[in-house]
Amino acid sequence: MLPGDPGPGSSAGPSPRESIGEQLARGWRSFSFEFFPPKDAEGEEVLWRSIRELESLRPTFVSVTYGAGGTTRDRTIAITRRIATETTMLPMAHLTCVGHTTQEIRTILATLREAGVRNVLALRGDPPAGPRTAWVPTPGGVDHACDLVALVREATGFSIGVAAFPEGHIDAPSLDHDVQVMKAKQDAGAEFAVTEMVLRASDYFSLVERCRAAGVEIPIVPGIMPILNLRSMTRMVELSGRQMPAQVLDRIMPLEGEPEKLRAEGIRISAELCDELLAGDAPGLHFYTLNRSKATREIFAALGASA
Repeated sequence: MLPGDPGPGSSAGPSPRESIGEQLARGWRSFSFEFFPPKDAEGEEVLWRSIRELESLRPTFVSVTYGAGGTTRDRTIAITRRIATETTMLPMAHLTCVGHTTQEIRTILATLREAGVRNVLALRGDPPAGPRTAWVPTPGGVDHACDLVALVREATGFSIGVAAFPEGHIDAPSLDHDVQVMKAKQDAGAEFAVTEMVLRASDYFSLVERCRAAGVEIPIVPGIMPILNLRSMTRMVELSGRQMPAQVLDRIMPLEGEPEKLRAEGIRISAELCDELLAGDAPGLHFYTLNRSKATREIFAALGASA
């Protein structure tokens, strides 16, 4: 299924009442979008305009992130509730270990259930002081994503996703250790995984190969971040402990002083990456939208044209 083919809301696709885990287990190719809670009224307006514009693409689900230390907890819940009640889309709320006791996490899960949200992405989360700083446990909480998955599983009724890392988690001592963490998350009850932004298709395929060899059988959906601005993209890549691929820099560096041309080339690079991932049997694509719809819609149009 490529963009424009029968999707979750059609008679030919899976029922929108099915959880994300159920849809992926049935073999439906997933196309999904990620949003973050805005900081002000202007950002809220941009967010909901983007949500409405992307709704017509019939995504399998949309996810809403969770601020560092739980700072956006109420807004995350409010947005996912509104998506569940006011749109045709299936929402997934992010949930992290940071800044919460186990009892507080149970309370959050009860609130999500009451809001009609049945899909959760369970994450350790960034350290309280921010990316690339030391992890500090929360007294009375849980320290690892696999423990959070188990806690969500105890609540029952939730479909649970987790994060995966094409080049290994920044804190993992080795790729072998990283994949064992993935196995622990699966064993705790995770039904699917979504990767951080994929920079090279080969990194994603290597991750899947390592996981399958270690007994990780859950679907792993690659994350896509369109390259729209060289400085911001480079910064995000560095925060994840990685480097921009040379083959990408060779194409966009000559355009550094021409933002419109750089953006157009970035869209082409992202569309080519998506094509390669889908051709290699990725179970779908998860777009990090940064609360904007235009780039994602342009990539979808390119994918539809190449189908």
